[in-house]
Amino acid sequence: MHTKHITVGKELTLQDITSIISTAPKIAFDPDGKKRSLASKKHVFDISKDSVVYGVNTGFGPMAYTFIGPEKQTELQYNLIRSHACGMGAPLPAETVRAIMLVRLHTLAKGYSGASDEVLTLLATLLEKNITPVVPEHGSVGASGDLVQLAHVALVVIGEGEVFFEGTRQKTTDVFTACDLSPATLSGRDGLALINGTAAMTGIAAVNILKAHTLMENAILHTAFLYEIIGAHTECIDDIIFEVRPHPGQKYVTQKLQELVSTSTRVQKRTTYTAPDKVETTTELQRTPQEIYSLRCAPQILGPIYDTISNAEQVIVTELNSVTDNPIIKPPDGTFHNGNFHGDYVSLEMDKCRIATTKLSLLLERQLNFLLNPKQNGILPPFSNGGIVGLNLGLQAAQFVATSTAAENQTLATPMSTHTISTNNDNQDIVSMGTNSALLTSTVIANTFQIQSILCATIAQSLEVLGIQNQMPKQLHQHYVQVREIFPFISDDIVFSAKMESLCEYLKL
Repeated sequence: MHTKHITVGKELTLQDITSIISTAPKIAFDPDGKKRSLASKKHVFDISKDSVVYGVNTGFGPMAYTFIGPEKQTELQYNLIRSHACGMGAPLPAETVRAIMLVRLHTLAKGYSGASDEVLTLLATLLEKNITPVVPEHGSVGASGDLVQLAHVALVVIGEGEVFFEGTRQKTTDVFTACDLSPATLSGRDGLALINGTAAMTGIAAVNILKAHTLMENAILHTAFLYEIIGAHTECIDDIIFEVRPHPGQKYVTQKLQELVSTSTRVQKRTTYTAPDKVETTTELQRTPQEIYSLRCAPQILGPIYDTISNAEQVIVTELNSVTDNPIIKPPDGTFHNGNFHGDYVSLEMDKCRIATTKLSLLLERQLNFLLNPKQNGILPPFSNGGIVGLNLGLQAAQFVATSTAAENQTLATPMSTHTISTNNDNQDIVSMGTNSALLTSTVIANTFQIQSILCATIAQSLEVLGIQNQMPKQLHQHYVQVREIFPFISDDIVFSAKMESLCEYLKL
């Protein structure tokens, strides 16, 4: 059953991306976009009779000097798709491919691409019926658009290739037969319209932004748990902190932390520290007046991460709603050869987002270390052990997983946008690597969810070791209860990899 309508051809939002990756909504077309689309299609046919139009009556890339006569122009479009459907590597997740399809459909439906109504309708039908092309991850340099990945989507539009349908990988021909669908018949510049532009990197990036926001909210929640466990001083989240340093992200994080611990009986309110009496030189205080950086500086670390993700979101939403074709068709003005397919906007933002997410993973790993190291927290047994220290190991080895995964993120954080390599007989002499950047960001986000799940399990363990699990503010206690339904308290050593994976999936919701 369709749970939502998405209108393509006018304006997409991240909420539309959320809908398309989680449901099979009904697709509607913006009427104005529909009119432009029909007009641009006619314009392609009319102008290509007398004028040279790239990709309609010419070869592609460095072979654009070749003129293609009317009898071979349709064959040219099919040749483009089949030759470029050469990607390699693991298939992209179905949710990501659905986002990619929606972005490309939306671009075509704006009416500046000269695509056939038949092509647009079939793309919409594939989304509605949850028929998802098999798209390999490797193949794009992100500079004439995502030609290779989008060619695998286009391959399905012409009835070839493979799809995921009803939980299995199947031949497109078999699924089309079962669903009473017919392949689209290409004409004009349909082949190029299907595979041009930044839809693949943009779809991947949009999914990344959604997941990065989830990571951020989890990180704020878990920081509040640490404040509860240690009975932290709340001076570090007082209003004065963001009033004198008014970055929006720092203010957002601080206010969220204030809200989460507002009914706490464990955190310590702002107070004045009284010096010990009759000390002429030095003496040791009962407690330090401020916590280590992974707790005290959380707003100053999470704040810029939040701002980075938010800024990236603005750029990616703009890209979602952009036309990234070459040429752009605007009747009666003509065809405009251009470089809108170049993906540096996405590449640079995904680089920033990946660096920020890596920094987040490093904070999580340090917060985990704080709970597992009694020299740091001063109140928990080694590794938050719930059994017999020495005999039982509990979560000790889980820290190895977090540490090694954080180290991998540090390597993956290297920018991709600076790694241009000339290709395509030097026609594409400077490229964006936008899709690679977006894919690497996907990996770093997935890695960070794994680290976050280990921290989350350790927080629940620590609460019970201290016997304070029922002393939490309401929102924190609710999260603890949900975690305990997935991951158990560990006293006797058990194999818990599968349970940790389940906890990781829960945190992504």
